[in-house]
Amino acid sequence: MNNPVYFIIDVQIHDLEAMKPYQQQVAESFEKFGGKRLVTGGKVEALEGNAPQGKIVIVRFDSMEQAHAWHESPEYQAIIGIRHQSATSHA
Repeated sequence: MNNPVYFIIDVQIHDLEAMKPYQQQVAESFEKFGGKRLVTGGKVEALEGNAPQGKIVIVRFDSMEQAHAWHESPEYQAIIGIRHQSATSHA
């Protein structure tokens, strides 16, 4: 049995209106690959080091292969540019 893997992103949205198509499509894109959203936003407090600057999102996958298959899929690649243009993120 594989250990789960997590896609973790710290995203600062600069253009909320432009980001909406990404937000409307991203869940469907990762759910096709077994991804399950665990965290969206919430209060962040750093106990050590620098706190994330944006909204934290964590998506769980059953394997690294599933996570990569999602990230490299045509469905996700079709929308990732929206995030890149509308936000600053670290994933």
